[in-house]
Amino acid sequence: MQHNIQPLFKDLVLVGGGHSHVIALKMFAMKALPGVRITLITDYSDTPYSGMLPGHIAGFYTHEQCHIDLRKLANFAQAQLYIDSVIGIDLQKNQVICANRPHISFDLLSIDIGSTPATISVPGATEYAIPAKPVGKLLEKWYELVEEIQHNPQKSVNIGIVGGGAGGVELALSMWGNLRRYHPTNLQIHLFSRNNRNLLSNHHASVGNWLRRLLIQRDVKLHLGETVCQVAPSEHIERFNVICESGLEVKCNYIFWVTQASAPQWLAATGITTDQRGFILVNDNLQSVSHPQVFAAGDIATMKNYPRPKAGVFAVRQGKPLFENLRRSLLGKALKNYQPQQDYLSLIGTGDGMAIATRGWLTLPPHKLLWLWKDYIDRKFMKRFSDLPEMSNDRLTIQNSLTYLTYRRSIATPLQCSGCGSKVGGNVLERVLQRIQESQPIQEQEDIIIGLRYPDDAAVVKVPTGKLMVQTIDYFTSLINDSYIFGQIAVNHCLSDILAMGAIPTSALALATIPYGTSSTIEETLFQLLSGAVKQLNQAGVSLIGGHTIQGNQLAFGLSCNGLAEQNQLLRKSGMLVNDVLILTKAVGTGTLFAAQMRREVKAVWIDNAIKSMLLSNRAASGCFLEYGATACTDITGFGLIGHLLEMVKASQIGVTLKFDDIPILHGARETVEKRIFSSLYPENLKAASYIKNLEEWVFHPNYPLLYDPQTSGGLLAAVSPEQADNCLRKLKELGYEQARIIGRVGGEEGIRLV
Repeated sequence: MQHNIQPLFKDLVLVGGGHSHVIALKMFAMKALPGVRITLITDYSDTPYSGMLPGHIAGFYTHEQCHIDLRKLANFAQAQLYIDSVIGIDLQKNQVICANRPHISFDLLSIDIGSTPATISVPGATEYAIPAKPVGKLLEKWYELVEEIQHNPQKSVNIGIVGGGAGGVELALSMWGNLRRYHPTNLQIHLFSRNNRNLLSNHHASVGNWLRRLLIQRDVKLHLGETVCQVAPSEHIERFNVICESGLEVKCNYIFWVTQASAPQWLAATGITTDQRGFILVNDNLQSVSHPQVFAAGDIATMKNYPRPKAGVFAVRQGKPLFENLRRSLLGKALKNYQPQQDYLSLIGTGDGMAIATRGWLTLPPHKLLWLWKDYIDRKFMKRFSDLPEMSNDRLTIQNSLTYLTYRRSIATPLQCSGCGSKVGGNVLERVLQRIQESQPIQEQEDIIIGLRYPDDAAVVKVPTGKLMVQTIDYFTSLINDSYIFGQIAVNHCLSDILAMGAIPTSALALATIPYGTSSTIEETLFQLLSGAVKQLNQAGVSLIGGHTIQGNQLAFGLSCNGLAEQNQLLRKSGMLVNDVLILTKAVGTGTLFAAQMRREVKAVWIDNAIKSMLLSNRAASGCFLEYGATACTDITGFGLIGHLLEMVKASQIGVTLKFDDIPILHGARETVEKRIFSSLYPENLKAASYIKNLEEWVFHPNYPLLYDPQTSGGLLAAVSPEQADNCLRKLKELGYEQARIIGRVGGEEGIRLV
């Protein structure tokens, strides 16, 4: 049997979640290119909109209102989202080098990573100052500062802001606007600028005059004509000295660095042509002048023929032409020239619900109507990414078919075979295993007689005498558009059955389904997937000894796992004793959260936390439960908390009392179940409700559905004697299981009672 499937042909990688990229990504979602896999690599799962960031610091917008949810946007565009820091690019091999994952191959690359403040030349700035970028780090410190003043308005706080450009001035005004509401008695803001006459030297002098007047009115100490040459720790433990070339020294508790923009150092090592300041030099098509497979936009790019200031307005305007030229490049069409505007309107918030407007020589003084105008423009922009349209299957099918015919107009689409014809090619598999061995060698224990090191028709494992062999298998489709992270999660999930029985996992066979594509795209997917799996297996001391790969419609992965156990240490679902305490190691809620992600009704930070939980192995918890004499244990996976607890109840022929409010729940899971968003397995799991003795008392509780929520890479649930429970729980938290809780007690007639 054969299937007519549209395979993957090219990899488009977007580095950075800047304004140009979010616009281009949405346009790719609305005008998709079948056969093209898009991957977005970014440090954070949300990205700030620069136009609203000062208003957020001033207290006018929440974090969510001024940040674009990249998980939601990537899901809408059916793009892969990799949360990692890029530290280099190999333009010979066309690979992106990340800090915490294997290299990522591309056919076409686009870079929109913004800029960073120049701090290298000033001693102490890197160690003691807070750079304006990355914004996430800036906001972390800002939230700390606000909380400090909010709880102790009498405390003396000096804030230093280095940089007299638009960013520094807006930051000073916004901080003043927010902090004044707490009526601090000992607050002082210092602004340092090299320019000895005007602020915002890139704007008309009238703008600087107005802003200088406002800052003086608000008692911000202006240090004009002062060049900061050093930041050093003070004799006071909570303060630092800002030292200027003139000899001026100012003591500050917090120092924010908002100086001239610079490019990251790693960019110079790529060999790509840059301007004198290190920014990527691009032509009129936003394409690198030296490497045609690379595009760049936003602050990180300098247009050779149209140099412009590093301002958000240009990054926004470049979004559409960037999309058009990326699309044309992928289709093999001629690129279109883009000429940016010469002048632009700048609306500068003053931190008090007013704004200044300036364009060229014209400047309008602070006014509330100008702020309302700015607020309208900013909210309208953000609405483009919060209110994503629902695209029907019919519309997607028609749109994709038409685009696909254009894209593949001269190439016949092959029919994909089933049976052994669907296997991944031997050459691809050989190359992937070689790449993995080069990056992180697959560990093989002494008991592996025949494995991947010397492959044969089957693996051969030596089983020690006196040991019990424990075996399990699990396999499922990917729940996240990141094959490397999925590989790690899948390993944790598959090993949990072994660990729940108190056994030590030793070896595993892998089964992978890779989406249809060319040999290069299949190789990249398989490499990322197995790299994640091998990383987690190596950490667990488990040898990957073989496996099987096929091509299919969806990415899927699983393991057949082997483990060894001492007979007298084997943990079972049976064995719970009266008065035993029930301990759960992880929070529940992954099922509803990922169901909500499919509907784009979940916050990025909720998925971030869920992934963090799923990446936490149960190996240390298993050892802890053995150490403290657990009488029974199981892992919480597809049947949900009640389903797996019920297995323990039936096997032990005893009852349990479950403390409903003590059950740990992942952030956001309450909100998604309140919207009646459930996993597809939830209705089947709900049938276990008949075993709850006092069901009528709890069935309408808002958290009640989470008892039946299926978990991926969930925690362990164990029964421990009351004498050992507190010490066991304390040890679990020391091992990194921050959400571990005592959730119930064993006793009574067979069944489950909620309290």
